[in-house]
Amino acid sequence: MKIRLKIGATPLNATLLESKASRDFASLLPLTLTMNDLFRREKYGHLPRPISEEGRRAHTYEVGQIAYWAPGPDVAIYYRQDGQPILDPGIVVLGTINRGVEAFDVPGATRVTIELVK
Repeated sequence: MKIRLKIGATPLNATLLESKASRDFASLLPLTLTMNDLFRREKYGHLPRPISEEGRRAHTYEVGQIAYWAPGPDVAIYYRQDGQPILDPGIVVLGTINRGVEAFDVPGATRVTIELVK
């Protein structure tokens, strides 16, 4: 499943994994979120409701990954590697931004629109 993220005028394409969590996330789209910065490695935004936690759970991440943090419930986008593990209960990986993730590497919060690509 393909999605597009827009940061201001910058569009980024991403691919969601085939999982129940990813399908549930896609059912929320389109979304416009204020995404805050955490540890200068990720932007995260609060989802309107919790989604499924069924999918690949991880305590590490890769730059470009889109993930679900259930305690939030938040979606996170990792734009920089700091080598630190993700605390329990870990993240559920939803997908990956194909390229251009450095657009998230800006100080502070940013508005992001996420939509399905048809």
